[in-house]
Amino acid sequence: MCGIVGLFIKNQALEPQLGSLVSKMLGTMCERGPDSAGFAVYGTPSKGKSKITLQSPEPTSFQGLPERIKKELGVATDLTVKSSHAVLTLASDKLETVRDWLRTNVPQIRIMGAGEAIEIYKEVGYPTDVANRFELSKMTGSHAIGHTRMATESAVTTLGAHPFSTGPDQCLVHNGSLSNHASLRRELARDGIRFETENDTEVAAAYITWRMKQGLNLGDALRGTIDDLDGFFNFVVGTKNGFGVVRDPIACKPAVMAETDDYVAFGSEYRALVNLPDIDKAHVWEPEPATVYFWER
Repeated sequence: MCGIVGLFIKNQALEPQLGSLVSKMLGTMCERGPDSAGFAVYGTPSKGKSKITLQSPEPTSFQGLPERIKKELGVATDLTVKSSHAVLTLASDKLETVRDWLRTNVPQIRIMGAGEAIEIYKEVGYPTDVANRFELSKMTGSHAIGHTRMATESAVTTLGAHPFSTGPDQCLVHNGSLSNHASLRRELARDGIRFETENDTEVAAAYITWRMKQGLNLGDALRGTIDDLDGFFNFVVGTKNGFGVVRDPIACKPAVMAETDDYVAFGSEYRALVNLPDIDKAHVWEPEPATVYFWER
């Protein structure tokens, strides 16, 4: 029984409030998932720059990292540390080089996600504590998704928390369970997809990445989950420019959406939406089964 929230800002004047609004939304979902929590925030990209979000149980692992990268790769980076996470900023054309170097040379540091706009933070702990730890309420951006987890299919660990990111500026959160994730994992691995956990949600995220690498947009990739993923699920997905939602054909997991001229919002329960601006004037509905909803800039 996990909780999901998502907010896609259509009116740029609201972007400074993104973190504050999503923090309140996430706080309402604590009872649905008290084990761990996480969120992905999409900020304004800097031209020619990308970011890698890192995590380590020993934050001292981050010390001297830019200097090592500069010495061994000749790549200039900036590092901002937030508790157990850090954001490494670098030239976009050096992203793959640095990411490969990190995996080989500093395996104690985990890569949470990478891209031009995305930052991902997730940890074990009560959701409000996790949000406060990483100062979610102070973050700005165009859209964000968050998750509170009650683990049922794998251990309560940082890597097992949501969101999962398996492609540039892509991430996914999930409420439900998949029955064919093991066979699909093997198929995706044969096609070069890398997995970090045994969590079935990571397989769903990888499926979206796989489909988008084949040239599909987010909406079409989400439509593919209806036929190719077996189980019951609510997926909320973020990309650099998009925000999408899909439910399985049975749709037994609760979900509610709201839309105004200023934003689109998703919550596992209506109470996650009640503090949003002008919610009393919003179009509020329950997403239909086996139906894709997505918005893109």
